[in-house]
Amino acid sequence: MSDASGLAAVEAARILGEQGPNEIRREARASPLRIFADQFRGALIWLLLVACVISAALGEVADAIAIAVIVVLNAIIGFVQELRAERSIAALRAMAAPQARVQRDGHVTTVAARDLVPGDLLVLDAGDVVGADGKLVEAHELTTNEAALTGESLPIEKRTTAVAPDAPLAEQFDRVFMGTSVASGNARATVTATGMNTELGRIAGLLASVKSEHTPLEKKLERVGRGLLVACLLIVALVAVMGLARGDAWLEVLVSSVSLAVAAVPEGLAAIVTIALAVGVQRMASRHVLVRHLSAVETLGCATVICTDKTGTLTTGRMSVREIWGQDELVVLDAAVACSNAELDESDHDGQGDPTEVAILVEAAARGVRRAAIETARPRVSEHPFDATRKRMSVGRADGKLYVKGAPELLFPLVTTGDIEAARKANGEMAARGMRVLGVALGDGSEERDLTLIGLVGLADPPRPGAIAAIAAARRAGVRTVMITGDQVLTAQAIARELGLLQPGDDPDEIVHARATPEDKLRIVREWKERGEIVAMTGDGVNDAPALREAHVGIAMGESGTDVAREASSVVLTNDDFASIVAGIREGRGIFENIQKTLVYLLAGNLGELLLVLGASVAGLPLPLTALQILWVNLVTDGLPALALVMDPTAEDVLDRAPRAPSAPILGANQWRSIGSIAVVEAVVVLATYVWALHARNLAEARNFAFSVLVFSEVLRSFAARSDTRVFFETGVLSNLKLLAVVAVTVGIQLAIHHLPLTERLFAIGELSFGDCVLSLALGLVPVTVVEVSKLAGRWTHPTPVLAAT
Repeated sequence: MSDASGLAAVEAARILGEQGPNEIRREARASPLRIFADQFRGALIWLLLVACVISAALGEVADAIAIAVIVVLNAIIGFVQELRAERSIAALRAMAAPQARVQRDGHVTTVAARDLVPGDLLVLDAGDVVGADGKLVEAHELTTNEAALTGESLPIEKRTTAVAPDAPLAEQFDRVFMGTSVASGNARATVTATGMNTELGRIAGLLASVKSEHTPLEKKLERVGRGLLVACLLIVALVAVMGLARGDAWLEVLVSSVSLAVAAVPEGLAAIVTIALAVGVQRMASRHVLVRHLSAVETLGCATVICTDKTGTLTTGRMSVREIWGQDELVVLDAAVACSNAELDESDHDGQGDPTEVAILVEAAARGVRRAAIETARPRVSEHPFDATRKRMSVGRADGKLYVKGAPELLFPLVTTGDIEAARKANGEMAARGMRVLGVALGDGSEERDLTLIGLVGLADPPRPGAIAAIAAARRAGVRTVMITGDQVLTAQAIARELGLLQPGDDPDEIVHARATPEDKLRIVREWKERGEIVAMTGDGVNDAPALREAHVGIAMGESGTDVAREASSVVLTNDDFASIVAGIREGRGIFENIQKTLVYLLAGNLGELLLVLGASVAGLPLPLTALQILWVNLVTDGLPALALVMDPTAEDVLDRAPRAPSAPILGANQWRSIGSIAVVEAVVVLATYVWALHARNLAEARNFAFSVLVFSEVLRSFAARSDTRVFFETGVLSNLKLLAVVAVTVGIQLAIHHLPLTERLFAIGELSFGDCVLSLALGLVPVTVVEVSKLAGRWTHPTPVLAAT
């Protein structure tokens, strides 16, 4: 240990050699190449890679390139997400002070903070960043900003009086911590811990221990991909066996089978999901929600629990006067301002100095009481500074009065005039409502005795505008809000009641967690996850970082948050407002619904194609589509219509519904029933058209009809895919102009390729007369009409439409 002269330089060098530098250690991680390679695991990715190889083998270079680009894009996104942990640790390292002042060999000297060792004597002044954890040996009016570490919104008063070693971190008033800053005063402290042994290092260790896991959407898509892979292989194998059994040439069977395999794979799905999430990013940005990782868009939408910090998220993060008790509020404010050292800025809404004093000056200025006028009329002649033991300050002025303010419980014994009992009652009531209460008194002369009580000022960090309504909206949406804060229990519960977060009958221990440490926050998030909930966690400080990474969605504050919190999160609020989280949930739910209905649209079309070919094979008929025609159908129906669908506006009532069960698959029984029903209707219509044309015309014209009717039916069916309960005209015909344009263009292109010599030869098709065009379009309307009629019928016969689009 050091004495008053500090460590000797030689001894400090020895300790540094034994214990290592004072820095946050970077945990060993997988190489970037390994992380990138890991992105190519999963059934859906392998399915896409197989489709890519098959497309290239068939000479469809454009398809192969498109699929490859999709796979690589998704790999890059996952790769970036995997690296966020390392960036979090780097941000923690940056918080450590680059330099520190210490006393060594009896002299104050400046050293690199990484060279601090246990036993060093730190020298601290206002504005300094604390270089290591330490025990105070001297402290003069010392306060430190520890919000990033403990969650305390106000500067913490420090003193040398020993505190129990097991006291909560926010109540260890005899210690200073690495990464915090000195708000006022000066001190000396003996370094007790450096590097990973500090509180900051302990949090870094927690952060590194939190492992990344797949989002709910990624897990559900993986299950869909595995199911599709098995189903496609079985159906394609069946078609190939029947073709060979029928005596078809093996080369024709091979080409048809691989073409069918490509048609069965929704290779556009990964791109559709990526684009849907990108659209969600843009929509959320307009709601002050910046998404750093695409998958967080949908994950936020399925959140069932929001674990939120109080200060700066539910509240403004700034103290303000909430209540004044006394006979004349202006007199109380005048006396409080006369006993102040803070200064307001030109806006009269903020200033420099103690946050409590600034809040009093802001309220006083709004009522016409200004410190500058007081200083002019009644100049200051003396001052007793605030003392952590006395917990009060006083200022003598030229009018012969002593203006005193401080903690009521220590001020009341000095008062001889005033209604003390009424003041005690008012003090208790304000404190019970979560306010910080200051007593204001007036004396004659310069001594703090025989005072007259003027009144009480109650201050608190008020709720943010819109927070109460946002919490109510989250409750209606079935999302539970849980407050986790470093504040005291009574303060936290009082704010929770005011916000409507804690209501009669609620269990306070489940909804409000006060004096929470980083370990507590991490434990709470994990407990909710173990219950099967999808957890969103908000935070702004270093102490929030492990829980932010552990949650399904970490939400950092953009205005007041630390770099550590932002790097550990997948979402950043640019306005630090809880209401923006609820807006993000709304957009996230809308994006999931768009992905879900687009997936149903794609799979119903692909299954319809499979059933069409399977039906023709079972009936012993020639294949209704050539390999190239199958690929074309897949291209025009899995592409632009799906992209337009995934950009559908969010339904107005999306927050009035309960959140979907976290364990529910992306496609439930109702969706699979819809996929199967729609596919059967589409396959039957096209196959019936094909059989009719075979008998009435010839094979070439029959394929003409089958080709065009299939394209028209799938494209037109996109109108019905917008809602599972509302028919096309009820969804707002003009609310998705992109879809209208896509359908019109696709129909036009399909008609055109039947009349261009080049495309006729390419697709082995012929011209369609005007009558045949009209007939093809009419037949293409049959599936969408059946779906829409089933919705109307379902309103009277069944709560869920049998042929619903989603």
